[in-house]
Amino acid sequence: MRTNRKGFMLSLLFTLMMSILLAACGGNGNTVEPAVTEGAGAAGTEATAAAQAEPVTLEFWTIALQPTFNDYFNDLIAKYESSHPGVTVEWKDYPYDAISQRLLTSTASGKSPDVVNLNTEFASQLGSKGALLNLADYLTDEQAKSYFDGIYNSTVFEDKAYALPWYTGTEVLFMNKKLVEKAGLDPANPPQTREELVEWARQVHDKAGVAGYAQQLVSKLFPIDGIPILNGDKTAAAFNTPEAEAMISQMRDLMKEGVVLKEDADFSKQIQYFSGEQVAFQLSGPTFINFIKTSAPDVYANTIAVPLPTGKANLRLSNSMNLVVPEKSKNPEQAVEFAAFITNAENQTAFSKVANTLPSSKASIADPFFTESDGSLEAEAKVASSQSLDKATDYMVGVPSAADINSALARGLQEILMNGADIKETLNAVEKEVNNILSQGS
Repeated sequence: MRTNRKGFMLSLLFTLMMSILLAACGGNGNTVEPAVTEGAGAAGTEATAAAQAEPVTLEFWTIALQPTFNDYFNDLIAKYESSHPGVTVEWKDYPYDAISQRLLTSTASGKSPDVVNLNTEFASQLGSKGALLNLADYLTDEQAKSYFDGIYNSTVFEDKAYALPWYTGTEVLFMNKKLVEKAGLDPANPPQTREELVEWARQVHDKAGVAGYAQQLVSKLFPIDGIPILNGDKTAAAFNTPEAEAMISQMRDLMKEGVVLKEDADFSKQIQYFSGEQVAFQLSGPTFINFIKTSAPDVYANTIAVPLPTGKANLRLSNSMNLVVPEKSKNPEQAVEFAAFITNAENQTAFSKVANTLPSSKASIADPFFTESDGSLEAEAKVASSQSLDKATDYMVGVPSAADINSALARGLQEILMNGADIKETLNAVEKEVNNILSQGS
């Protein structure tokens, strides 16, 4: 999360794209009215039926899903086309780093795609600039409420919904059962809150002789404790508060005690510490399992997974992929209907089973795939992750300069916790830096 040339170029690319997208949004006489009126949904309406009387081709873009999931999507598209005569879906897949450039180029040439797969950060940025369709005008209340509230609302601004949540992921708490029991703790009754996790970590340190956990000093530590990074309209820093001072002060004290390792530990370091039984806990996504299974099979065999304890904000951070409809789609009604089809409960459940991801649909997790465990660590992590979705929300700053802001916060935490800098003075300096970043990007 360092500020670098790549981050600058991405920010510049976004700025250029915004100027082209916004220029394309007006003055062309091609205003499209929403397909539905109050209380009605896009699917099955007379407007949609009339629109489909003429052949329609929908251009559907995804990120890095070919060729692994070709069979799934080819079957899905065939199913949709067979139930929607006259509609043809052209599926195109691009690498993660290429999709923003592709979107820029296509929009500039007047050939906007109809449905695009974007992460929450980029979707929220585009939506806030008016470059995406407001899906709230097209969805029924039932459709909007079919997704987990926190994930759906991650791209809702001023009552405008700019994305449909698709597949997602959340972190869980991995515990070394041997170390936990050595400390006199009951792994069958795991900690529910961050405060309880701290007490467990302290007892592990005192009685088992190892640290509780390692962590990376990153900006997400603020929203976990309910501390917003920016103000509501994203024009100024909002993190320099007494609550932030208290959070960082507690973290510093825990590191001094040895309850939390005094290190800015990236993912590879966290794997190393857990595999070496230098810590009892790991806060991570299920992909962590693959690494300890290979590096430390004995530790893997002795590890269990439970839902991640929540901080003061009582939420868990997710990392979601979404589907959006660009404002310049020539087929908005059909595009929204197709996006809703892909993200409905039945199709989200099917994709999660194929891709080993989590769904954002509430109804999906009632499926036994997400509720039953065969006792393996992988199954435990899947069930624990699924149980976390009711408190999940996507973490993002939501501005083009997000990478620079995240980097500034990370450096501030490093200065305080690794180098002993004064908390208040450092927060003041980082606040000034973030406000400068925002002013330069406006």
